[in-house]
Amino acid sequence: MSRIQHVRLMATYNEWMNSSLYEAAMKLSDDELAADRKAFFGSILGTLNHIVVADRIWLGRFMSHPANHAALLPVREYPAPVSLDEVLYTDIRSLAAHRRVLDDIILAWAMAVTETDLDQTLHYTNMKGVASERNFFSLLMHFFNHQTHHRGQATTLLFQAGIDVGITDLLVNIPDQMR
Repeated sequence: MSRIQHVRLMATYNEWMNSSLYEAAMKLSDDELAADRKAFFGSILGTLNHIVVADRIWLGRFMSHPANHAALLPVREYPAPVSLDEVLYTDIRSLAAHRRVLDDIILAWAMAVTETDLDQTLHYTNMKGVASERNFFSLLMHFFNHQTHHRGQATTLLFQAGIDVGITDLLVNIPDQMR
């Protein structure tokens, strides 16, 4: 599997898992979703908001890539988050609708990224104003790994609340070479 195929696999996995996660989360009441569960971002809703916040931050940074990917243009419509624990949406339905939009952007963008794009250095400034220059492919892997990490936290919180998200393994999305 090439690096670009891996990026596309991760974008597809991201969309699939978010769909499963939000479907499961919608089985709980707004109060249950907002309840402080002593997690890093407090509640299930707080954790899901954090993933969206981080995605918007990274997608905003990715807009500065020299390839100037048109698929990322819709991200400009959203104000930049001001903190990693910002609650952008206080209800699961609005958050889920925004999540679907972001996932569509990520999928379209992943289909547009090329192998050559992956070798670029991305110049960006973090939320504390510190400038960085890092390999774009490595940043993409961080982007997808960050989502996976926090979805794992959210699935644990949901499971503790009596909701089973179901299969979460990336393996389900990796093509079987025997077929």
